[in-house]
Amino acid sequence: MGIHEADALAEPAEGAFPLYRDAPSSVEFNKLRKRLLRLTRQAIEDYAMARPGERWLVALSGGKDSYGLLAVLMDLKWRGLLPVELLACNLDQGQPNFPKNVLPDYLNANGIAHRIEYRDTYSVVTEKIAEGNTYCSLCSRLRRGHLYRIAREEGCSSLVLGHHREDILETFFMNMFHGGRLAAMPPKLMNDEGDVMVLRPLALCAEADLAKFAEGMKFPIIPCDLCGSQEGLQRNAMKAMLDDIEKRMPGRKDTMLRALANTRPSHLLDRKLFDFAGLMPTGA
Repeated sequence: MGIHEADALAEPAEGAFPLYRDAPSSVEFNKLRKRLLRLTRQAIEDYAMARPGERWLVALSGGKDSYGLLAVLMDLKWRGLLPVELLACNLDQGQPNFPKNVLPDYLNANGIAHRIEYRDTYSVVTEKIAEGNTYCSLCSRLRRGHLYRIAREEGCSSLVLGHHREDILETFFMNMFHGGRLAAMPPKLMNDEGDVMVLRPLALCAEADLAKFAEGMKFPIIPCDLCGSQEGLQRNAMKAMLDDIEKRMPGRKDTMLRALANTRPSHLLDRKLFDFAGLMPTGA
């Protein structure tokens, strides 16, 4: 990290950011915090995510990743490194036993602008999906549609999600193994209607770092098993495969992520990306 970046990530003169008032003061935690800030800032800059004066809708589920996303974005904004307005949003989807007070209490206690929206998508999902099957895919699509609507209503140009490095790699291998295509989760994507940008500022951040960060910050985590549904077996298999590779060959996850940003169309097989028919020798 260069001196200018190090200065930018130093504590502003007015003191500690209130959101971190109960965070550990250890050197290890401070290094973790700065690493997440640096990687998030890098993703925002590399993929041209932020334009001054915009308003972002930050999706907050109550899991470690979305809490971490909100905290890091607010930290960057506090340091003067993110010139956008942030609005946190939780979509209460009507899952049984969902603790409705946890997120509003946390957001109010920390003075965070937010919107809590109730839409009973749980009943829709349980009606459409046979018992015993995973609800995650349909649940996610319904949630995304409502978040787009809320973004429009709130004047937000972007919907910001907490997907991290492992989410991107797992999706890439799921698409390759099960979908027969090379595709992952892009850090920046326009929705189908062309009016809301989808951003993933944590694209370069490791899930393990976000887990340690959440533990240090003591976020009031809401588990994603309230509806009795579990993540699909395919994604779990990809996660286990990647963890095994990383254990046997440390650093491979970062290498694979770099590979997604360093493609060679002429060395693949997609005729739509490279004109193989037009490739002719130029020498004598």
